[in-house]
Amino acid sequence: MDKYEKVRKIGKGGFGKAILVKSKEDGHQYVIKEIDISGMSPEERQKAQKEVEVLAKMSHPNIVQYKESFEEEGCLCIVMDYCEGGDLLEKIKSQKGELFSEDQILDWFVQICLALKHIHDRKILHRDIKPENIFLTKDGTVQLGDFGVSRVLNSTLELATTFIGTPLYLSPEICKNKPYDNKSDIWALGCVLYEMCTLKPAWL
Repeated sequence: MDKYEKVRKIGKGGFGKAILVKSKEDGHQYVIKEIDISGMSPEERQKAQKEVEVLAKMSHPNIVQYKESFEEEGCLCIVMDYCEGGDLLEKIKSQKGELFSEDQILDWFVQICLALKHIHDRKILHRDIKPENIFLTKDGTVQLGDFGVSRVLNSTLELATTFIGTPLYLSPEICKNKPYDNKSDIWALGCVLYEMCTLKPAWL
């Protein structure tokens, strides 16, 4: 953490907390995701490390870029690019009922699809696609983030059975605790598209 100067805490979730930092080396801002691993079993630590490996393999203009990771004071710290434009949920709320243009929705949607194709081609499920996990850079590029619950699939036919995600975006098979595959990410993507078009969640 010596290389970074803390700016402020920007988020908290099931994984731990996210802190905005400034690099002492290049002056750039990054987000450090801190995952408390102090109480974890060796197996759980391995799972957390797997998340880092998944992030490290991702290199795509529409995916939040991973920089590095390190362990400190019982935490696994993952350093990622900071998206100055905030997340899609903030953007939707800031519209105050004024709908986005069709061109804007299509532009964002295509970018999210490209990111999702990239991870699915690599046998990875995101598992928590929602507006809060879709970020905007300063120039308006959309980037898919938070692979905290993603898992590398051994083969395209393998089905995951972990019940995880955000209720509003969960596919029927997950709600019924049935096995699912990348189609569940597509369901969540459809829910996000509906929300971009109407500014309201699909299932409220």
